[in-house]
Amino acid sequence: MKPQHVMYFTEKEKEFVSLLIATGTRKNVAQVLVFLANVPNATSRDIERGTDLRQPEVSLAMHFLISKDWIKIKENKAEGKGRPVKIYALSKPIEKIMNSIEKDKKDQAKQQLARVQKLREYIT
Repeated sequence: MKPQHVMYFTEKEKEFVSLLIATGTRKNVAQVLVFLANVPNATSRDIERGTDLRQPEVSLAMHFLISKDWIKIKENKAEGKGRPVKIYALSKPIEKIMNSIEKDKKDQAKQQLARVQKLREYIT
């Protein structure tokens, strides 16, 4: 058996995850995003170990991140027989992803304020 080097979150990375969750990002998405921001690339198994998430949770997070076009996937042929191994990495720098999250949150806030303004029109 090959020895595995497993990455774990530092306190700063845990705080980053907490802040993402506080902005409305799902926990599994926040954890996977922070994990991938700190490694050049990783397999699904690496992500499971490093984030302490189960495979279905990682899979759901990956689907969301892929839909946002924040993840790129490369396939490596498996040793011997079997399926190719997928290698995941961020497709954009984390700063650009954070800009996208910020823009989404600002748009949501504007929509909420517009709804409140509409409500005010009903009472005046």
